[in-house]
Amino acid sequence: MWRYQRGFTTTLIVFSLLLLAIRVLAQTPVWGQCGGIGCTTCAAGSVCTALNDYYSQCVPGAATGSTSTAAPTSTTTSAGTAPQTPTSTSTGATPTGSQIRAVEGPVYHFYLQNQGTSHPSPRSDGKPVLGSEASSGYFTIGTTIALAPNGSTLYLNVDTSSTASYKGLTLDAAASTKDWALEGDTIITTEPRELNFLACATDDASVYDVYLQTGNDTPSGASCSMCTLHLPCLC
Repeated sequence: MWRYQRGFTTTLIVFSLLLLAIRVLAQTPVWGQCGGIGCTTCAAGSVCTALNDYYSQCVPGAATGSTSTAAPTSTTTSAGTAPQTPTSTSTGATPTGSQIRAVEGPVYHFYLQNQGTSHPSPRSDGKPVLGSEASSGYFTIGTTIALAPNGSTLYLNVDTSSTASYKGLTLDAAASTKDWALEGDTIITTEPRELNFLACATDDASVYDVYLQTGNDTPSGASCSMCTLHLPCLC
């Protein structure tokens, strides 16, 4: 009987450790996919937030920044030891929203962003382009796609006035394209359903112009490749 109880106790401890390990491994990093089957728990400081009926993402819990809390310290008095109030240190503003990236060459892991005057390769007018992760934009995605750079919200719109099948993208103060959506982590339009984009090389090898592609036309003289756009890597 004693041997049986000892074996049962050992099995129970091993099982508990396995459950703990699974729980830790199931944590999703900030901006990763959460919910459903697989990764279910967000890393500390982020919350699983539903972006639509098909996709949830670990979004930082504090949109204005993250904080780190120091461990409580104590002082000794005549009445004994009394804990002191923990102190917090700000680590700076945390970007809100999601990055949008391409996953096919030659723009593998190029990121959507505004090529405005503050961009490493600036333009006087500013426009959506695919560029480096370091200068990536962060977007709020629903039926509209909004970029919020330093307070002034800009909306990603499709220029439907063009008769060519490739449609230019613009960033404007008002939203005119209101049929953006997500299929899994893929950016699409729904009226009509389109998911293909055209990435065209520019004089700067680190920047590609980007268009919504609805057919087979390409800009004259440009070197272009078909691609799709996605949210950050799934866990």
